[in-house]
Amino acid sequence: MIKKINKNAMRLKRHVRVRGKISGTPCRPRLNVFRSNSNIYAQIIDDVNGATLVSASTVEKDFEGATGNCEAAKKVGQMVAERAKAKGIEEVIFDRGGYVYHGRVAALADGARESGLKF
Repeated sequence: MIKKINKNAMRLKRHVRVRGKISGTPCRPRLNVFRSNSNIYAQIIDDVNGATLVSASTVEKDFEGATGNCEAAKKVGQMVAERAKAKGIEEVIFDRGGYVYHGRVAALADGARESGLKF
């Protein structure tokens, strides 16, 4: 009998493995990415205090355009970088969330880098 591979369970397994190695601090927080089929979300998290410092996503009211493509991911990256700079955050640790660094995840990272975040 052939068993179907649960892709989300495999992603979560990768995410847990990566999270064992990286952690956000107050001076260098973690930029976390979550990608669904229709939207993309980004958060900057301080793991020491357990607080989300900045967030941006395609489900916000002021977001315009399509939500599930690379252009939208790039806009979200730019939005999160601008909000982070407004709070005085310059450097982050990128957490791809177990996703392959390709497509929308890479576009979000490129948008954040272009807007001035360093990672």
